[in-house]
Amino acid sequence: MNFIGLIQISIAAIFINNFVLARFLGLCPFFGVSKKLSSAMGMGMAVIFVMTVASMFTWVIYKFVLVPYEVIYLYTIVFILVIASLVQLVEMVLQKFSPALYDALGIFLPLITTNCAILGVAVLNTVKEDYNFLESIVNGIMSGVGFTLALVLMAGIRERLELADIPKSLEGLPIAFITAGLMAIAFLGFAGLNFFPNIGG
Repeated sequence: MNFIGLIQISIAAIFINNFVLARFLGLCPFFGVSKKLSSAMGMGMAVIFVMTVASMFTWVIYKFVLVPYEVIYLYTIVFILVIASLVQLVEMVLQKFSPALYDALGIFLPLITTNCAILGVAVLNTVKEDYNFLESIVNGIMSGVGFTLALVLMAGIRERLELADIPKSLEGLPIAFITAGLMAIAFLGFAGLNFFPNIGG
């Protein structure tokens, strides 16, 4: 794949096929950690790391273990085990080097293990799109960037909403759901991008 193809994958992963706002995956940490900008950034960095490394490991395991030994049907279990191991690593590193961020993320850090966006990018790289190794890494990084972008935008909006005069019945999650819906509609506009041919699919 040439450089233009990698740009296509990058733009599609961040804007057009954003895992949160277009594919609606990873909504649990999206709503849970988007109350504060600082914790949103920390979660975003953790997700980028896990998505990138998971993309590398799952691609290698899929191509060199599952396919040759004809056990492709085990990919879901294997991918989840890889992701769970990576999350444990991130959790130990944060607990040692950034206890404040570790406490801020709380229960949502282990929830990365069950974050379907990370499993989704691993499946997309191998089973659905059949990307090569470099394409898988680029898609993993940029999907994480897209997740972080959505998370940070949502956190910024929710911090402002705390100061806004909104009806009592809409405070908290209800206004967050409405905001997320409006963001998804806004991101839907990126589907019309035609800087490159076939960028959306």
